[in-house]
Amino acid sequence: MTPPDRLRALLDQERLLVMPCCFDPLSAKLIEQAGFPLTFMSGFAASAARIGEPDLGLMSYAEVADQARAIADAVSIPLIGDGDTGYGNAMNVRRTVRGFARAGCAAVMIEDQKAPKRCGHTPGKEVVDREEAFDRIRAAADARASDDILILARTDARHEHGLAEAIDRAHRFHELGADILFVEAPKTASEMRTICAELPGPKMANIVEGGETPALSHAELQDIGFSIAAYPLTLLAAAMQAMTRALGQLACDAPRDGLMDFAELRRRIGFDAYYEESETYRSSARAR
Repeated sequence: MTPPDRLRALLDQERLLVMPCCFDPLSAKLIEQAGFPLTFMSGFAASAARIGEPDLGLMSYAEVADQARAIADAVSIPLIGDGDTGYGNAMNVRRTVRGFARAGCAAVMIEDQKAPKRCGHTPGKEVVDREEAFDRIRAAADARASDDILILARTDARHEHGLAEAIDRAHRFHELGADILFVEAPKTASEMRTICAELPGPKMANIVEGGETPALSHAELQDIGFSIAAYPLTLLAAAMQAMTRALGQLACDAPRDGLMDFAELRRRIGFDAYYEESETYRSSARAR
């Protein structure tokens, strides 16, 4: 099946899909090796990993698309790409959606923030007016006509305009063709229940450790009605914590504990699989 078809099949199972988010091909491979059925390229984490800068619209479309292409090529599970605001007007949104489809993404997220966008759990974010937001999703759906990809439509209107406005926008996104709806940063479990009760189709929850949305259990999220639970910063935060700890130990010439065994490191990166496959060709050469 194509990546979009694999994602559709997962959504048809009507169970919560726990989705750790990646930032590069290696983190995506680890997610797949751990048995998770899909992943999302977090804009926050990818910006930190690729350019060492905060997620404030500093990565260009070309950089984001290139990162998505490298990740999609490294794994077989469906990848959802972060298309931010679409990088311009509605015509830019069309190009962004087509580019993410050709990069191998199963879905692309398009949001209604003003550019430059901000992380959904940081101060200062603003959204465009309704008609511009709707034009973005309409353009995304139109682009899908030539390149198969699912549309994940995100609204950040809860922050400025309240939950009712966010839900109204998401309703319209669904009518315009969005496949998955994402109301960012609800502040209580009650708001999360309202989102799932009032909106049609698959909904995504975004669980940022230390963020504004309650970090409910998987069972609670499924009971409320979410189809996907995204964890955008779990791996980045864990990796940064481990690296700063190891650097501190190295600086004071202390033993480096907590490191992955070298043999497992090689296996997870793919050395063992490479050598095994290369032997097949070496045997063929010897036979000739």
